Amino acid sequence: MKWEIVIGLETHVQLSTASKIFSGSSTAVGAEPNTHTCATDLALPGTLPVMNRNAVHKAIQFGLAINAHVAEFSQFERKHYFYPDLPKNYQTSQLEHPIVSGGQISFMVGDELKTLNLTRAHLEEDAGKSLHDNYHFEDGGSATGIDLNRTGTPLLEVVTEPELHSAAEAVAYARALHSLVVWLGVCDGNLQEGNFRCDANVSIRPAGQKELGTRTEIKNVNSFRFLERAILYEVERQIEVLEDGGTIVQETRLYDDVNDETRSMRTKEDAQDYRYFPCPDLPPLIVSKEWIEEVRQSMPELPDACRARYESQLGLSAYDAAQMTVNRETADYFEAVLALSKADNAKVIANWIMGDVNATLNSSGLEITDIPVTPAGLAKLVERITDGTISHKAARDVFQALWAGENDADVDKIIEAKGLKQISDTGAIEALVDSVMAANADIVEEFRSGKEKAFNSLVGRVMREAKGKANPAQVNEILKKKLS
Repeated sequence: MKWEIVIGLETHVQLSTASKIFSGSSTAVGAEPNTHTCATDLALPGTLPVMNRNAVHKAIQFGLAINAHVAEFSQFERKHYFYPDLPKNYQTSQLEHPIVSGGQISFMVGDELKTLNLTRAHLEEDAGKSLHDNYHFEDGGSATGIDLNRTGTPLLEVVTEPELHSAAEAVAYARALHSLVVWLGVCDGNLQEGNFRCDANVSIRPAGQKELGTRTEIKNVNSFRFLERAILYEVERQIEVLEDGGTIVQETRLYDDVNDETRSMRTKEDAQDYRYFPCPDLPPLIVSKEWIEEVRQSMPELPDACRARYESQLGLSAYDAAQMTVNRETADYFEAVLALSKADNAKVIANWIMGDVNATLNSSGLEITDIPVTPAGLAKLVERITDGTISHKAARDVFQALWAGENDADVDKIIEAKGLKQISDTGAIEALVDSVMAANADIVEEFRSGKEKAFNSLVGRVMREAKGKANPAQVNEILKKKLS
């Protein structure tokens, strides 16, 4: 049987605020356990939550960025469940009246542009963290420690429609969402610290069937690679269960990256199981039209607008424009190089960033913010390619020297020191061509008798004579004239 995969993602985006969503406790990481919490975070008697205005501001930013409806009226509710790291025994969240409804996010899957509809984005507080390593009772038995520093950290939970149909699509969307929230400054996007975590709702159904299959939820995946592997495993597991005559149980599962498998955690709860009711300690959240407009005016240029500008004004392809806006840092570097170059060089600059720059960053384990090649250095390198001073092949040697900081990281000094300057003098190239043609009359005759490959042989011999320094375009042009 042919199966169709259906995936919806719920992503917990930690908002980059200095304090928590309902208290003044710090959100900074790395502190000793239970030192960044207070009576309000724990909902001790006599305390009342106070809404963090900056968290609301960031939620509005996100809503505007995805062309969603930003609600002037939204409401917080209590979501009840009982975990050791949830001291209140409820989570303050939004259900019936979220701050953001609808919206879309576009992303590339290979060379194909896809657009995914979002259901909602709502504000809520994070729980604490259970620690299982290095905790033991006096008798040596394993124990669990509780760190409540994360309790009350502001989250924006972004929920998609079930419109993703492969692990590759899910990862591409997650990457696009991550790029957007970091671009906006809504979230710092640190995956290792758990600031961007995905829950994947996965189901399968016979191809052509409209009714959705029973879904399972893979909880708290904080790696794009693990997200893909978890979905792939879960899809295969569900197919195997159904084809063996079994049924899928609606449940929450955990991805085990060591064994590359998903494991059952608990039966999946429904909304009624959480006993939602409006939070009596928080009034409705009222967002004025003036506030929304104020946020709109302060927004940076969005990735979609940036891509469109690169295509219309710079002539980049849709793919190249998408790669230059894959994150804010790449776009900033591209813009900085372009500002020191000519608009006509946009394609060449993009090619260098997509090629040698990214390859060297990956092999070095660096981010583009840490690149040792300055925008001025890359702009000068591109200039020396386009003005014919060096060949594309020689430019790679110059780039590596720039990366290493050789010759004061000065492009012209590197070219001079390494003897990489290209021969572009027409007279000198003509002399080389004449010499090669005279020494290889048989190959010349082969070309004139119709053997096209002989031309490439002659070009190669001229380049060898020039020790690779002759301008290839000029060699081709002069050789064609002399052979005609």
